[in-house]
Amino acid sequence: MEKKLFGTNGVRGIVNKELTPQLIFELSLAIGTFFKGGEVFLGRDGRKSSESLAYLVSAGLMEVGSTVYDVGMLPTPALQWITRKSNVNGGVMITASHNPPEYNGIKVMDKDGIEIIKEKEEIIEKIYFNKEWKLSAWDKIGKKINKPYMIEEYKESIKSFIDEEKIRNAKLKVVVDPGNGVGALVTPYLLRELGCKVLTINGNIDGTFPGRFPEPTLENISDLCDAVKIFKADFGVAHDGDADRAIFVDENGVAHWGDRTFALIEKIFLEENPGETIVTPVSSSKIISEIAQLYGGKVVWTEVGSTVVSRRMQEINAKLGGEENGGIFYGPHIPVRDGAMAAALITNIIAKTKKTLSQLLNEIPIYYSIKTKIECPHSIKLKVLEMIREEAYGEKVETIDGVKIWLSNDSWVLIRPSGTEPIYRVFVEAKTEEQAKKLALEYSTKIKTFIKKAEEK
Repeated sequence: MEKKLFGTNGVRGIVNKELTPQLIFELSLAIGTFFKGGEVFLGRDGRKSSESLAYLVSAGLMEVGSTVYDVGMLPTPALQWITRKSNVNGGVMITASHNPPEYNGIKVMDKDGIEIIKEKEEIIEKIYFNKEWKLSAWDKIGKKINKPYMIEEYKESIKSFIDEEKIRNAKLKVVVDPGNGVGALVTPYLLRELGCKVLTINGNIDGTFPGRFPEPTLENISDLCDAVKIFKADFGVAHDGDADRAIFVDENGVAHWGDRTFALIEKIFLEENPGETIVTPVSSSKIISEIAQLYGGKVVWTEVGSTVVSRRMQEINAKLGGEENGGIFYGPHIPVRDGAMAAALITNIIAKTKKTLSQLLNEIPIYYSIKTKIECPHSIKLKVLEMIREEAYGEKVETIDGVKIWLSNDSWVLIRPSGTEPIYRVFVEAKTEEQAKKLALEYSTKIKTFIKKAEEK
């Protein structure tokens, strides 16, 4: 079987089991060799293991001649923005994003701040597995320079794309829940600097994530919903562990999944920029294309994965992208998902429209979605996918990523194999909750039948 290190979001694993010190150090030698020495920015999240991993990464990079600019703890999008604007060879972020606390990982950024493409990951893997790194002569070993204050420049970039005066005059109250992650270093301060009254919960950075799990699912952010009601806030925002995503809670304490707030941002954006192109994965809601049609916009559908969205946006010079999990990509700032930028955009919309978040979201048509997963061994995934393709019928069938079946009654089903786990993911969307449940059951049953057939062959 082909040797692999990189998954959908960099290299991840349980610290000192899968991610051993030797692996991290040698991977860093390979990354530095790939960057031909040069200048590399290094950042980390607040996990227990991130500081020790940062020492290993910086040592590996320096051994092959890199100059390492260590910016310390910060959100992933902040490191990406700093890398992009600094004209260096690339960046390395130590994070496992929304994974449990025992995990950590490494993301590698290209000079444009976007994670490197698959072909470049494969070059790094080849260097790593063949031990082809190029150690420097004793007098050419690189150095480390601490640059702890660059997060301020990142915040100023976000501010430059919103109406500070209108936000200040709106005197908004906001509850921020960084989930004990590095979002605590940016979003509460950013909103206070814009004149909002901010209450922070789970605001101390703690790599054990004592307040809640780092994944900001609707189930995990019930404390935020309660805090918004108690504080009588205008809205609440929750981040994942490295703050590249944002999930919002309206003034009534109701949490909304990422599709809804992405649709709202899209609507306001297209009102101001009619005809623009929106980039989003095939797992996103139909409402994204409906809103685009209303304003003469165009939707470009991609495979699932934030890097794919970023690269496509850059390729076609699109200004807005989004994902159903709370990822918002604002191109004029940087075409990567950015939780603090998303928080600023929603704050800006509420201040400019003088409407509540629930009023704004009520203007967006409602679709009901269900996500489920079905166990399927890696060895038969392709066979099962072929069976699904042969069986698929509907108004339209797309195979951008897995199989997406558009049905006649404003509903769709997406079936795609996970790139990392032995499972199939099933996404269903319909106009009624009953219809969504019915479709989820129908297609889950079909997939289980296909898996059984594939195992018998």
